[in-house]
Amino acid sequence: MDAGLPDKLYLKIGEVSAFTGLPASVLRYWESEFPSLRPKKSASGQRLYTRKDVDQVVEIKTLLYGEKLTIEGAKRRIEGKRKAVAVQVPQDMLTEMIREIRDELRSLRDAISE
Repeated sequence: MDAGLPDKLYLKIGEVSAFTGLPASVLRYWESEFPSLRPKKSASGQRLYTRKDVDQVVEIKTLLYGEKLTIEGAKRRIEGKRKAVAVQVPQDMLTEMIREIRDELRSLRDAISE
């Protein structure tokens, strides 16, 4: 768990703002600029951030304020990082992993059915 971050599944924008030191208006603006930052919204329209969302906010903050990148530069860096991660696992290895997971799930299903 991150120090200072409440141990909850979803965090409201005010909690994320307090944790990151960023105004809520900046968080809302970043949602419009970074397509991968899309917190869920409650029925009443309250933004609900997951830990993954908070991690992304921290990453964006580091890129913009720490490394002094522009928004476009930060977008390129995040996109490049995402593509690099996607390329790391060869397709044949991924296919084998999926096959193994499927077989394990079938074994678990059969064990429960007995």
